[in-house]
Amino acid sequence: MQKEKLLEYWKSEETRIFQGWNFSSIRNNMTEGELPWNYRALAKELILPDSKILDMGTGGGEFLLSLNPYAGNTFATESYLPNFNYSHKKLKDNGINLSFTEEEKPFPYSDNFFDVILNRHESYDVNELNRVLKTGGIFVSQQVGGKNNLDFSTWLLGKEPGVTDHSFNLSREIERFESAGFIISRKDEFFPITSFTDVGSFVFFAKIIEWEFPGFSVKTHIDRLFELQKEIQKNGYFELVAHRFLIKAMKV
Repeated sequence: MQKEKLLEYWKSEETRIFQGWNFSSIRNNMTEGELPWNYRALAKELILPDSKILDMGTGGGEFLLSLNPYAGNTFATESYLPNFNYSHKKLKDNGINLSFTEEEKPFPYSDNFFDVILNRHESYDVNELNRVLKTGGIFVSQQVGGKNNLDFSTWLLGKEPGVTDHSFNLSREIERFESAGFIISRKDEFFPITSFTDVGSFVFFAKIIEWEFPGFSVKTHIDRLFELQKEIQKNGYFELVAHRFLIKAMKV
């Protein structure tokens, strides 16, 4: 493909609208390494008819709805307004109460309210979790660690991005939960490989998670993008190293 055609394609991916938290449009060009745990299975086994469930940072609600949660006892939060607007009616129609929340502000729920809190890639306040969970309540979370895509982002931008907390990891968070009085029943950490076979799909991806690639654009990083294109032509793909960790904790 000629350079002009590639640039036109990359710029169109850069401005393409993204809704919910659904990367299905680039799945054919993006492969994520498997994790040694199954977050979906862990979440699914905690959803019981009489349990009050909270899904933090539900995005477009796709993952929560895939768990077939019980109407009336399921709640969700979302702090990104476009996602909130996108998913509000859909969740309401399925009997799920969605609340708009802001970082560093308390949950709009009373003390000792939830039996289970699910959290997939959303920030949290340990003290707030402790407040709204019932005694014996469970918090289970899969998190994106602070070293996620860090080496690749540093190469792409020409400097280490300073937006995210690179020390955010399993051991530090375990200490925080245990200090707050939680008992840890499961923990794990892994660095899976993410592969891309198309630069345009990566551009779409990078613009969505802009906190990992601050200041990135096709115009300002065109030379790096063409280096990636050469790597795809040579090897068929290029790789990023992700960072994930899992915590399952009980309030006592």
